[in-house]
Amino acid sequence: MVLAADSATTVDVNSLWLLVAAALVLLMTPGVAFFYGGMVRAKSVISMMMMSFGAIALIAVLWVLYGYSMSFSSGTDWVIPHVLANPFHNAGLLNLINPLSDGTGGDLNGLAFAGFQATFAIITVALISGAIADRARFGAWMVFAGFWATIVYFPVASWVFNFTLGDKGLTDGGWIVYNLGVNDFAGGTAVHINAGAAGLALALVLGKRVGFAKGMAKPHNVPLTLLGASLLWFGWFGFNAGSEAGVDGVAALAWINTLAAPAAATLGWLVAEKIKDGKPTSIGAASGAVAGLVAITPACNILTPFWGMVLGVVTGFVCAYAIDLKFKLGFDDALDVVGIHFIGGWIGTLWIGIFGTGIGLIDSHSLKQFAMQFLGAAAVSIWSFGWAWIIGTVIQKTMGFRITSEDEVAGVDTVVHGEEGYVLDATA
Repeated sequence: MVLAADSATTVDVNSLWLLVAAALVLLMTPGVAFFYGGMVRAKSVISMMMMSFGAIALIAVLWVLYGYSMSFSSGTDWVIPHVLANPFHNAGLLNLINPLSDGTGGDLNGLAFAGFQATFAIITVALISGAIADRARFGAWMVFAGFWATIVYFPVASWVFNFTLGDKGLTDGGWIVYNLGVNDFAGGTAVHINAGAAGLALALVLGKRVGFAKGMAKPHNVPLTLLGASLLWFGWFGFNAGSEAGVDGVAALAWINTLAAPAAATLGWLVAEKIKDGKPTSIGAASGAVAGLVAITPACNILTPFWGMVLGVVTGFVCAYAIDLKFKLGFDDALDVVGIHFIGGWIGTLWIGIFGTGIGLIDSHSLKQFAMQFLGAAAVSIWSFGWAWIIGTVIQKTMGFRITSEDEVAGVDTVVHGEEGYVLDATA
């Protein structure tokens, strides 16, 4: 949200924080590239990381052209009020930069907010790629990313993040917040459930990898994955605390919860690993931290740190088991986008309906908020899964989304990109 400021100094401070937070969130997408890249085969690391870097390039361009317009509208800018925004009302961000021509320097807070939200669009798309690791064509992925961002992410961002605060409170916005009253502070539905549902759809469209079975492939570079998890956690402070769009107590609470919940989730995941597999692993620690970050995202503004930590423990424990569902249900979600982002996003979103300060069951003695949280999460799940399946299927049947089994065995990197992640020949 963009908050009105009482003074020019406050505007400058809030805008500065938004710009810093935007840089932190942008760093998360290379973090995703490292996190995913370390977990795939050595013959797929370039392909995996390129899907994240491709998302940065494509979605940043689309965001400036029309994505911001589709995601943030008010008043007469709606095509369908609170549901679909006019993609042309601020094309190229011209309404935000036009003041530059009269020497006033442009809309500082508006431009900072537009940049901050651009990084959300980028990482949401990048997260999906983990579900189709080792078997996707880069060109097809880029086509999917463009269509999915346009049809799914930009409208969903409007449903969740787009709102205007007036003297009498919320006066305009997307239907999930404005009409339903869902609390999704930083994107449990718009980012994580959205990406997880799309990842499930693409995993079904592309099918299973050759030799799909539990333990079929081990991470080729564990330190790379740990580096990625570290960058993600670091950037997530901007992701959550920056979503307040201001420097105040809510931002500070979001920051503390972003520290405490994933720390607790790491412990929860490691305990679950010890119980089910006999050994706690470093990949488990990294995955647990990410699961906790996912779950606290929608709730970081509304939970006390205690309930945030309880959420973390529960999420880490549950997601450690949830990632094995793909073997029982027969879908190949290669890097557990469903088990971590979809399941973790659902847990965090529903948790608010029970433990959210002032609105959850414990404080309000009502399940109304829980029901609203459920409906909002379900709507995003259905919208994202349905469109991702349609877009993915059309691409697969036309230009081809999946590489051949022979090319998969040979390695995506050399077949698709003509490169190798590691050149071991000292003379090369």
